[in-house]
Amino acid sequence: MAATALTATEVASANALVTSGRLKAVPVDSGRAAAFMAKAHDRLEQIALLTSDSVKYDLAYDAAHDVGEALLAAHGYRTSNGPGQHEALGRYLRAVLTSPPSGTAARRFDQLRRSRNQSHYEAAPIGKAAADQAETIARDLYAAAAARGVGS
Repeated sequence: MAATALTATEVASANALVTSGRLKAVPVDSGRAAAFMAKAHDRLEQIALLTSDSVKYDLAYDAAHDVGEALLAAHGYRTSNGPGQHEALGRYLRAVLTSPPSGTAARRFDQLRRSRNQSHYEAAPIGKAAADQAETIARDLYAAAAARGVGS
């Protein structure tokens, strides 16, 4: 089953990211989309086995990122090479996921990215609430992508 096509508004928003150099238009790659959805699913299944909040957070962030990569591949986009790829992916999520709860999760992806960077580069602590929120965001993004037929 192919992924649900983007709406005209979503395509216009994604193409604006292409025009700005944040994304590249590429052929749709259903295999890549399925592989990223499988990785996201695997990561989400592993979260419950962990005891460290910071490791849970990182795994949830990685799952959310995988979902973004799956959505990009399913609709014929990739992030451009160079700095800012995760930010560009977040912009894409906000452009194509606009209805709650996925729209809320898409808007919060950038918050996750910034907190992850603070944790990784400034040794900022990650608490249970942040880890739980990251997991919820990743699961909402995964559900939204699956509902659109991404990865199936």
